[in-house]
Amino acid sequence: MTTVLVVDDEKALVRALRINLIAHGYAVLTAHDGTSALRTAASGRPDVVLLDLGLPDLDGTTVIEGLRGWSRVPIIVLSARTESGDKVRALDVGADDYVTKPFGMDELLARLRAAVRRAGAGEADEPVVRTASFTVDLAARQVYRDGSPVHLTPTEWGVLEVLVRNRGRLVSRQQLLHEVWGPGYPAENHYLRVYLAQLRRKLEPDPGSPRHLRTEAGMGYRFEL
Repeated sequence: MTTVLVVDDEKALVRALRINLIAHGYAVLTAHDGTSALRTAASGRPDVVLLDLGLPDLDGTTVIEGLRGWSRVPIIVLSARTESGDKVRALDVGADDYVTKPFGMDELLARLRAAVRRAGAGEADEPVVRTASFTVDLAARQVYRDGSPVHLTPTEWGVLEVLVRNRGRLVSRQQLLHEVWGPGYPAENHYLRVYLAQLRRKLEPDPGSPRHLRTEAGMGYRFEL
């Protein structure tokens, strides 16, 4: 059975969606703010998320960024915001579709089915990744070593996040530069050397012989558990 996480602070709308989705054969999880949405997504592992942008504690785009830190779950934005800038921003940070309120249930169900089909079968997402030396919580965007949080700069986190999301796989220097710095930095390989050295000093037991943040000479980097 497909599980849908509905995130909206309009409780009447959440109730109505829950009733309709259950009637159409879906299992339903609900959350009324961004913090509980991230927590429920990590524990309940929904197959698709319906997300309002105007939440009381976090903006919906922040929730999308939190989910995309560890999950490829399809995200359909439900919002009364009609400005194209809001739609572009939500799609740019990782939403898969955007439905403007008010909407018809038939349209929403069709978009749900399409999103689940596109997602297909893939490798399971894990919000918390543990090594022998440190733990990375992708949903909370936090790293722990010996039980204590480790402060990372936004760029250090960006580099680590890309490597952890691709754990076990080679990430080319070009891919890492593009994902962290953007398309205008195709050849700044010295950036990578500097930030990998900083991450190793903070996370590796022996930064000179790293076990987890490995360099593949002439090609890129690999995160190993």
